[in-house]
Amino acid sequence: MADLDPPPTQSAAPLAGPPTEHRDASTPGGTPARTVLDAMGDGLYVVSPQRAITYWNPAAERITGFTADDALGRWCGDGLLNHVDEQGEPLCGVRCPLAATMRDGQRRTVHAFLHHQEGHVVPVRVTAAPLRDAEGTIVGAVETFSDDGDRAAVRAHLDLAQRTALTDALTGIGNRRFFDQDLERRLALWDREGQRFALITADIDGFKAVNDTYGHEFGDHVLQVVSRSLAAAVRGTDTVFRTGGDEFAVLAGPITQEDLAALAARLAMVVPAGRYGGGRPGLRVTLTVGCATVQADDDAASLRLRADRALYAAKAARPRDTARTSA
Repeated sequence: MADLDPPPTQSAAPLAGPPTEHRDASTPGGTPARTVLDAMGDGLYVVSPQRAITYWNPAAERITGFTADDALGRWCGDGLLNHVDEQGEPLCGVRCPLAATMRDGQRRTVHAFLHHQEGHVVPVRVTAAPLRDAEGTIVGAVETFSDDGDRAAVRAHLDLAQRTALTDALTGIGNRRFFDQDLERRLALWDREGQRFALITADIDGFKAVNDTYGHEFGDHVLQVVSRSLAAAVRGTDTVFRTGGDEFAVLAGPITQEDLAALAARLAMVVPAGRYGGGRPGLRVTLTVGCATVQADDDAASLRLRADRALYAAKAARPRDTARTSA
């Protein structure tokens, strides 16, 4: 992330010392600092004063899909990661925490989404800190980023689903059979323990035109990118399903109405924020969602009906609405 200064005219030299605020090249125990940084679980990269990337650790490769060869020497504002906030607004520019840290020397942390090499967005917790020389002058900056939220719980839940043939073969998220089972499970918990949850239904706007214009192979690619983005945007207690061709559902809970509204808006945001491949002028992939919170007399059919009605109402209100909650 960087503000809108022009990129440097030549790549910065590789990092000569450890990217810390000190010049000491080893940890107190004598281990070289680069070895420690390479072993970190969090992604980390370093930029020069001209904002050229000079170091990119293995965890950054794992989280983003971009290798060190892809990143080293690039200006960090050239769109490689293209961070956006939870409203889908870009952070590369005047709002960039890394650039702000290099200006004022203050450490700062933000929650954001970065773009993975495969096109989908990934939720991360980003921390930017200044690098100083022995005289205290800022000579660069370091950014660390880590998977944000309880995504491990989601992955564990889907690992179980994979073992029981409950995932969609194309996208890897839950399929219709898994959705039906999980909905019945949550309804039973609601009846027995009062554990409130919500159903979110969603579909890709104008997906038939995408298939007709670009072909079914590209349409499958769009479904895969959308699925990964939706799975990354939910909380650890939520599950994402593909329930039809371009239709998706999320079972979310326990959840409040305020959290449901925020989740629905986030799901509608991450889809147009994804990258779907160049060379297709005018292509914009968007999602409309409808939400329904479980009520005392609900069964599976009535809850689905209210969520679907909210979805149709949101579609009728586009572009003003991308998400709507049932009464």
